[in-house]
Amino acid sequence: MKVIRLLGLIALSIFYTGAGIYHFLKPGVYMNMMPDYLPYHLELVYISGVAEAMGGIGLLIPQTRRIAAWGLIALLVAVFPANVNMLTRTLSEGESAFHVPVWVLVVRLPLQL
Repeated sequence: MKVIRLLGLIALSIFYTGAGIYHFLKPGVYMNMMPDYLPYHLELVYISGVAEAMGGIGLLIPQTRRIAAWGLIALLVAVFPANVNMLTRTLSEGESAFHVPVWVLVVRLPLQL
Protein backbone atom coordinates (compact mmCIF):
# COMPACT_ATOMS: atom_id res chain seq x y z
CA MET A 1 0.00 0.00 0.00
CA LYS A 2 1.36 3.39 -0.90
CA VAL A 3 2.25 5.76 1.91
CA ILE A 4 -0.12 8.51 0.70
CA ARG A 5 -3.06 6.10 0.61
CA LEU A 6 -2.23 4.76 4.06
CA LEU A 7 -1.97 8.28 5.48
CA GLY A 8 -5.30 9.16 3.88
CA LEU A 9 -6.96 6.10 5.40
CA ILE A 10 -5.53 6.94 8.81
CA ALA A 11 -6.68 10.56 8.54
CA LEU A 12 -10.19 9.53 7.47
CA SER A 13 -10.32 6.94 10.21
CA ILE A 14 -9.36 9.48 12.86
CA PHE A 15 -11.86 12.00 11.49
CA TYR A 16 -14.83 9.64 11.32
CA THR A 17 -14.06 7.81 14.54
CA GLY A 18 -13.60 11.10 16.38
CA ALA A 19 -16.78 12.55 14.92
CA GLY A 20 -18.68 9.41 15.89
CA ILE A 21 -17.43 9.61 19.48
CA TYR A 22 -18.32 13.31 19.58
CA HIS A 23 -21.98 12.33 18.99
CA PHE A 24 -21.94 10.81 22.48
CA LEU A 25 -19.94 13.59 24.13
CA LYS A 26 -22.03 16.46 22.74
CA PRO A 27 -25.31 15.04 21.39
CA GLY A 28 -27.02 18.42 21.67
CA VAL A 29 -24.84 19.79 18.88
CA TYR A 30 -26.18 17.15 16.51
CA MET A 31 -29.75 17.27 17.79
CA ASN A 32 -29.81 20.99 17.00
CA MET A 33 -28.97 20.15 13.38
CA MET A 34 -31.85 17.69 12.96
CA PRO A 35 -34.77 18.71 10.76
CA ASP A 36 -38.02 18.97 12.71
CA TYR A 37 -39.75 16.40 10.49
CA LEU A 38 -37.45 13.60 11.71
CA PRO A 39 -38.54 11.73 14.85
CA TYR A 40 -36.33 10.41 17.66
CA HIS A 41 -33.57 12.99 17.40
CA LEU A 42 -31.43 11.68 20.24
CA GLU A 43 -31.68 8.09 19.05
CA LEU A 44 -30.74 9.08 15.51
CA VAL A 45 -27.75 11.04 16.83
CA TYR A 46 -26.54 7.98 18.72
CA ILE A 47 -27.16 5.62 15.79
CA SER A 48 -25.29 7.88 13.40
CA GLY A 49 -22.47 8.24 15.94
CA VAL A 50 -22.07 4.47 16.20
CA ALA A 51 -22.17 4.13 12.41
CA GLU A 52 -19.61 6.89 11.96
CA ALA A 53 -17.19 5.48 14.54
CA MET A 54 -17.55 1.94 13.23
CA GLY A 55 -16.98 3.15 9.69
CA GLY A 56 -13.88 5.03 10.74
CA ILE A 57 -12.45 1.98 12.48
CA GLY A 58 -13.50 -0.26 9.61
CA LEU A 59 -11.42 1.77 7.15
CA LEU A 60 -8.25 0.57 8.87
CA ILE A 61 -9.08 -3.14 8.59
CA PRO A 62 -8.41 -4.48 5.09
CA GLN A 63 -11.21 -7.07 5.33
CA THR A 64 -13.81 -4.42 6.25
CA ARG A 65 -12.46 -1.42 4.35
CA ARG A 66 -14.81 -1.66 1.36
CA ILE A 67 -18.00 -2.15 3.39
CA ALA A 68 -16.90 0.58 5.81
CA ALA A 69 -16.36 2.98 2.92
CA TRP A 70 -19.80 2.20 1.45
CA GLY A 71 -21.34 2.52 4.90
CA LEU A 72 -19.80 5.95 5.36
CA ILE A 73 -21.05 7.01 1.93
CA ALA A 74 -24.56 5.88 2.92
CA LEU A 75 -24.23 7.77 6.19
CA LEU A 76 -23.20 10.95 4.37
CA VAL A 77 -26.30 10.64 2.19
CA ALA A 78 -28.49 10.00 5.24
CA VAL A 79 -27.23 13.04 7.15
CA PHE A 80 -27.33 15.36 4.13
CA PRO A 81 -30.79 16.72 5.11
CA ALA A 82 -29.41 17.74 8.51
CA ASN A 83 -26.65 19.72 6.81
CA VAL A 84 -29.14 21.36 4.46
CA ASN A 85 -31.22 22.19 7.53
CA MET A 86 -28.16 23.79 9.15
CA LEU A 87 -27.63 25.99 6.11
CA THR A 88 -31.26 27.05 5.73
CA ARG A 89 -31.62 27.80 9.44
CA THR A 90 -28.39 29.78 9.43
CA LEU A 91 -29.57 31.78 6.43
CA SER A 92 -32.86 32.58 8.16
CA GLU A 93 -31.63 33.00 11.75
CA GLY A 94 -28.06 34.17 11.18
CA GLU A 95 -24.73 32.62 12.11
CA SER A 96 -25.73 32.54 15.76
CA ALA A 97 -27.90 29.50 14.99
CA PHE A 98 -24.86 27.20 14.80
CA HIS A 99 -21.83 29.47 15.24
CA VAL A 100 -20.57 28.39 11.82
CA PRO A 101 -20.01 30.86 8.97
CA VAL A 102 -22.44 30.53 6.07
CA TRP A 103 -19.63 29.99 3.59
CA VAL A 104 -18.46 26.89 5.49
CA LEU A 105 -21.96 25.41 5.34
CA VAL A 106 -22.26 26.19 1.63
CA VAL A 107 -18.87 24.66 0.77
CA ARG A 108 -19.57 21.58 2.90
CA LEU A 109 -22.67 20.49 0.96
CA PRO A 110 -20.98 19.69 -2.39
CA LEU A 111 -17.98 18.21 -0.58
CA GLN A 112 -20.27 15.89 1.33
CA LEU A 113 -21.87 14.69 -1.88
